[in-house]
Amino acid sequence: MSQQAAGPLRQIRECPGCGLFQAVPPRARGMVARCLRCPTTLQRQPPPPLHHAAALTAAALVLLVITCMTTLMQVQTAGMSHSADLFSGPEELARRGMAVLGLVVVFVTVLAPTGKLVGTLYVLLRLAEVPPPGHLRQVFVLVERLRPWSMVEVFVLGVFVAYVKLVDVVRIDLGTGVFALLALTIVFVWADSALDRQAVWDRLNRQAVWDPLDRSDASDDVASAWTTIPEDAVGCETCGLVSRRRAEHSRCPCCATTLHARKPDSVARTWALVIAAAVLYVPANVFPVLTVVQLGAGAPSTILGGVRELVLAGMYPLAALVFFASVAVPMMKLLGLSGMLLATQTGFGGWLHDRTRLYYAVRWIGRWSMIDIFMEALLGALVRFGNAITIEPGIGALAFCGVVILTIFAAETFDPRLMWDSARGEAAA
Repeated sequence: MSQQAAGPLRQIRECPGCGLFQAVPPRARGMVARCLRCPTTLQRQPPPPLHHAAALTAAALVLLVITCMTTLMQVQTAGMSHSADLFSGPEELARRGMAVLGLVVVFVTVLAPTGKLVGTLYVLLRLAEVPPPGHLRQVFVLVERLRPWSMVEVFVLGVFVAYVKLVDVVRIDLGTGVFALLALTIVFVWADSALDRQAVWDRLNRQAVWDPLDRSDASDDVASAWTTIPEDAVGCETCGLVSRRRAEHSRCPCCATTLHARKPDSVARTWALVIAAAVLYVPANVFPVLTVVQLGAGAPSTILGGVRELVLAGMYPLAALVFFASVAVPMMKLLGLSGMLLATQTGFGGWLHDRTRLYYAVRWIGRWSMIDIFMEALLGALVRFGNAITIEPGIGALAFCGVVILTIFAAETFDPRLMWDSARGEAAA
């Protein structure tokens, strides 16, 4: 490894997209720093001060509590009525023998967002202490781990799809919880975009135990640099700190994450997850995801069947949304990851920039497939009117949820830097 880097040690970063070590200049308003070799964005302009993010995070936490304590919707038909809150869907899934699916829904809509908000607020409030408590690093690591699984903005679309499907079947009234959920989604996304993660890590890094080439580099006041990146230099996947990996199980001096030059067994693990997801993709599309029982007769519906019903009802935008989220996105993730894996193993060097962009697209978009799961859980909880009309979640929903979770793990397991390594003739891990 003979890459050159100029600038203070704390400004050296390893690109998570291609693995190139480079110096990132100090951030300035209106500036976006991109990798010199691939399209990965390394650093954006500074977001608002951390106390803005703290205020937004606190507001989101209050709105989440309100959403959990209030009714989302109430439906009426044939003189009977049912209401549903945030936990009604998971409770109905558990009652139907799909407790695992119900637990997943609770985790991504309540537990993960709560943990993310509480952890973020705790870190931001105690970050002002001098010095900040050492355990804040572990708390912020947990917050970063929960980010992909906090699906508040996906859940609100699932509620919208359920509302549109029910509005012509039963009388439906929106509860306070829906409006709280809409406000929560806006504030939740706003708080996430306003949080300057690099600023948080920079403050926490000041208390880290450094191990650079020269101990004098540990001083913030010395504009020192590695003129040549050493062989054992590693960029932390969690906080981005570049340090030296002295042993096989060395840990990052800032966040204590185990350091790896590349994600261990990335290709093999990603293939295993992709193959498992592909196997589940078949029953997810063959078996019914829900069954509508009306006047004692059941009419099971698959994912594609539900899209067809929306098209026949003239709900073309909604049909396109469901098709894209539930059919196109899982297929795109499976094909995209398979293509990247094959290119990595064969050493194919073409379209590296495009493949890197594809990786980030696959990693970001996969969680939106949960729209269908949220919609089915809510429909099952709301529409329970005996022989008049009842909607029951089907076994296909369990398989489909498995596809979504496995592909999310697969995208996190794959290391895009291996595509660049293999193109240069280096062995893929």
